[in-house]
Amino acid sequence: MKKFPKIVFIGSNNFSLYTLKELYIKQHNIIGIITSPDNPFFKNQGEKAFTPVKIYALENNIPFLQPKNLKNHFFLETLKVWNPDIQIVVSFRVLPKEVWNFPKMGSFNLHASLLPQYRGAAPINWVIINGESKTGLTTFFIEKKIDSGKIILQKEIGIEKEETAGELEEKLKKISGSIVIQTLENIIGNEIKSISQKKIDSSVLKYAPKIYTKDCRIQWENPSIESIYNKIRGLSPYPTAWTLLFFNKEKFVRFKIFIVKKIRKTHILPIGLIFIVLSHEMKISVKEGFISIIEGQIEGKKRMHIKNLINGLKIRENLFVR
Repeated sequence: MKKFPKIVFIGSNNFSLYTLKELYIKQHNIIGIITSPDNPFFKNQGEKAFTPVKIYALENNIPFLQPKNLKNHFFLETLKVWNPDIQIVVSFRVLPKEVWNFPKMGSFNLHASLLPQYRGAAPINWVIINGESKTGLTTFFIEKKIDSGKIILQKEIGIEKEETAGELEEKLKKISGSIVIQTLENIIGNEIKSISQKKIDSSVLKYAPKIYTKDCRIQWENPSIESIYNKIRGLSPYPTAWTLLFFNKEKFVRFKIFIVKKIRKTHILPIGLIFIVLSHEMKISVKEGFISIIEGQIEGKKRMHIKNLINGLKIRENLFVR
């Protein structure tokens, strides 16, 4: 194992885990891990409550901490005992200065966008929602202002026209380890030429704020079929676009939509009307044509292909969404 530098890895989700595995496999000296507290929703259900990063730490006997309060005295004292040379952060909450400023070689973060564009909690979702054709990964030194530190490295990739947020995340995962390791090696070798984000020409900045359930509701009245289509794929599979499915204007249920295709066609039909064609196609009328559902989930049921979803419907006429 490489003894220098001593690394503390900070992260929680599956995106974090992919990078952590790459560092561990390449035998970098990970002396400790900081991850999120156990999920209280799964209390007393074993590993269900644990973050993927915690599970990996347990499997590989790596010391870890799960602070609720990042300014907690015990947590900060333990960090001092670990005495890391550098900290690597991937998909975690905002760190206080007492944490990110502690290592002598600094702390750097991996962000899933081409900074300074798409600063915020949900860059992978927002680049697709906004119909971008490219995105990438950025490593940067952590400073006081969120996602605004000096850029170390960037890697650009293209976004396919039908790609979902989940598919894009998988692509970014596969290159995350290499850019983090290259960043680490450049810092160790004193070969970095960090760039201030203020020096990058970005006349119009786009942001990636956290997405809440209420933000995921589909606005079928949107005049652009492209915008509706991009929102659905940009929220798939999580946190998931949704609408209300009405039966005869009386009963309604929540309807999550994961995969769709768009059909441009001129019509004079009311917006939100549902057509079921031969028990294998469900189309929803929008201003510029139709959104055809491929995979969805009706409240109380599992996610399924549209053929199975239609087969489970008792009512197939006078359906609409709103």
